[in-house]
Amino acid sequence: MNFVAFERAKQGTGASRRLRNSGKTPGIVYGGSAEPQLIEIDHNALWHALKKEAFHASVLDMELAGTTSKVLLRDVQYHPYKQLVLHIDFQRVDEKTKLHMKVPLHYSGAEESDAVKVDKCLVNPIVNELDVTCMPSDLPEFIAIDLSTLKKGVSLHLKDIKLPKGVSAVIRGGQNNNPVLVSVANPVVEVAAPAADAAPAADAKGKGKGKK
Repeated sequence: MNFVAFERAKQGTGASRRLRNSGKTPGIVYGGSAEPQLIEIDHNALWHALKKEAFHASVLDMELAGTTSKVLLRDVQYHPYKQLVLHIDFQRVDEKTKLHMKVPLHYSGAEESDAVKVDKCLVNPIVNELDVTCMPSDLPEFIAIDLSTLKKGVSLHLKDIKLPKGVSAVIRGGQNNNPVLVSVANPVVEVAAPAADAAPAADAKGKGKGKK
């Protein structure tokens, strides 16, 4: 994806407020060998771009002052209740340096698995994005995971999936190195409540008729 940014000369709370009032969003680009660069972006264009998953999880082409450079979205600050982006941060991408990113997981095929079709199990995604490291050229927009082979009572773990070429999962120290991505729960069996014993009620009714 690509977007257009413009150089921003002024900084500070007042300058940022005036910028937002004019329909622009203040931001910054940092990293690499260059100095941090203050930028501004058209707010409406940015707002629509932020709704796209790829804008959050892929290498972006930023056009700035006639030059296109590779960047990653690193931070977005939203207004607490207005549909307003207050500030945005981007990091320059070095094509020779590995990235550390969160990549969305796209699950499909659960309905075709024996776990669902035959055993009526409940399939619950536990992890929706994965920490990965890779070279910029290998960064996937998302990781597709096929759930059509799920079986009853067998959850899907990280080591059960094949990551794209050049991509490695990042496991934090102290965490399980093979976390569950998708759990497979047995179906909930509804047990019918025992029928109320009608005999005592019938007896009571009979006795009531005998009284005068």
